[in-house]
This record gives sequence, C-alpha cells and structure tokens, in this order.
Amino acid sequence: MYKLEVETEADWWEVEALYDLCFAPGRTALSSYRLRDGVPTVAALCLVLRDEDATLAAAIRYWPAEVGGEDVLLLGPVAVHPTRQGEGLGGLLINESIAEARRLGWERAMLVGDAPYYSRFGFAKLEGVEMPPPTNPDRVLGLALKKGAWDGVGGLVTKATGVAGNSN
Repeated sequence: MYKLEVETEADWWEVEALYDLCFAPGRTALSSYRLRDGVPTVAALCLVLRDEDATLAAAIRYWPAEVGGEDVLLLGPVAVHPTRQGEGLGGLLINESIAEARRLGWERAMLVGDAPYYSRFGFAKLEGVEMPPPTNPDRVLGLALKKGAWDGVGGLVTKATGVAGNSN
C-alpha cells in the first residue's frame, strides 16, 4: 500500500537522494537542468509515493518552461527506487500528475525520454521543438493536455519567464 502526496519542502533532499540513486552521476549537467536553474517547480504536480513505513518509493517533479512563448510543463525527473521498480509506480505518478495538470488548466507537457516507455501515456516525438544541446531530438516528446495544444507551437525550449510554478 502506497500513499500519494504532494512533495513538501521537508521531502526535497530525500527526493534528491532518490534521483542521485536512480540516475547517472552528472545528471544535473543535462540540458533540461539548465531550464530548471532558478525556476521554481510547479509544486502542485510534484508528487511522492511512500510505503506504509513512510519510506520514499517514487517521486516526480514538473517545471514550467516555454516553447515559442507558449507555456509548457517540463516533466521530470520521475524516479522509482530500484527495489520498487516493476510495480507500476512510475506510471501511477505520471497518470496522476497528468490528470492534475489537466485539472489545473495546463495545455501541454513535454519531456526528454524514451518514446517506447512514454508513448503509453500519450507522449510522442515533437517536431519543430528544440531542446538546448546536447539533446537527441528523437527523445523530445510532448503530450497535448488539451486537444490541439501543440499545433503551431515550435522553437527552442527556454526557461519560464513568468511565475507559473511555486517552489517547494
């Protein structure tokens, strides 16, 4: 049994430790992290899953960004503790957070990831959307949270200029 909660300030370092465990050293050197520097998270979409002993099992974060002056959600990272992988926790976090993003009125989400995994949630390769280098364009994926939300949206992904999120 897991408990799904919005990440709090008290969770921050534990979530960071989970990301360090699940991702290669140097993860913060990736281009997606340059888009997050100094930008608050979209706190309502940053979720954690804890087991019955309150041990962190999985986490997901979102950040605001822009593409061609349009607001987008930048999903990631999402991580599941290695001892909990294969239980569907990553999928649960993605589905729950996407549903909440729609409820909150967000129109589009994107990420850098593996299309075979994320396509089951509706993500597909974004044509005409460019992440800062070095990013493989085949890994730049998007999801319209509102029908047609990606139509005509393109260009370089940049840091959010407004205060769309609020930090933990």
